[in-house]
Amino acid sequence: MSSIEQINFHGRVAIVTGAGGGLGREHALALARRGARVLVNDLGGSVHGDGSSTSAAQAVVDEIRAAGGEAVANGASVTDFAAAQAMVRQAVDTWGRVDVLVNNAGILRDKTFAKMDLVDFRQVVDVHLMGAVHCTKAAWPLMLAQNYGRVVFTTSSTGLYGNFGQTNYGAAKLALVGLMQTLALEGEKHGIRVNCLAPTAATRMTQDPFPADMLHAFGPRAVTPAMLVLASEQAPTRTVLCAGAGGFEAAHLTLTQGLYLGLGDDAPERLLERLAEVTDRDGEQVPGNGNAQGANEMALAAAARKAGA
Repeated sequence: MSSIEQINFHGRVAIVTGAGGGLGREHALALARRGARVLVNDLGGSVHGDGSSTSAAQAVVDEIRAAGGEAVANGASVTDFAAAQAMVRQAVDTWGRVDVLVNNAGILRDKTFAKMDLVDFRQVVDVHLMGAVHCTKAAWPLMLAQNYGRVVFTTSSTGLYGNFGQTNYGAAKLALVGLMQTLALEGEKHGIRVNCLAPTAATRMTQDPFPADMLHAFGPRAVTPAMLVLASEQAPTRTVLCAGAGGFEAAHLTLTQGLYLGLGDDAPERLLERLAEVTDRDGEQVPGNGNAQGANEMALAAAARKAGA
């Protein structure tokens, strides 16, 4: 028997969006196996967001129930705030609370920015970003009232580092990191922890780039352990956890030490000349909040003033 502290969700209620297949299905099944009662949400549309059906969500519910767990299906579109509120009410009416929200629903509409219609840009942002906002906004008052909550946003390496042909997807995914940063600060004193999961997985949405012999290694199940950690009672907060094929990493937005160059008319030219020093990553920090940038700049200015005194 391992002495490692076991993660369990007994007595907890979880909502997983986009859980009719792929990552969401694995997340829902894993939460249920570890004792959670799970609301399985899925619009049942295509990877482009077209169409709707509750059959995919119901199939996952049937799997959970067949294994002895508790689950209900929900077919709401996360782009509809009223529907998201009704989804949260469904979980509360069924089980009395919501402890875990895994924002996983997403679509793809890939094209280069030059060729992309703004409708496709907006729709991807609406599903990934505003969908997560809607669901979190609906669950947040409950989590505040019960002084407990775990919120997981699904970001992406595309948002963190870019990927050709995915400006819409990347913009939405990095926006979720910004959402996490502030929500984690606001939720901290209320027992609410907010994190991001950056998966690498071969799913219906993303399987094309993977070599055939690597599809199994990069299956959705390999990502779910990271979700379980971020959704657990022992979860960190303000963490971007990356996962794929059994490997795990953390991603950070950092701030370099920087330089003081003053306010002279030639500041642009001197900045250009010394840009390599400004971007040098030696001694960089992971700021605790957005005030760190201003504090660092204030310190640079104060040090320069003292040196010149």
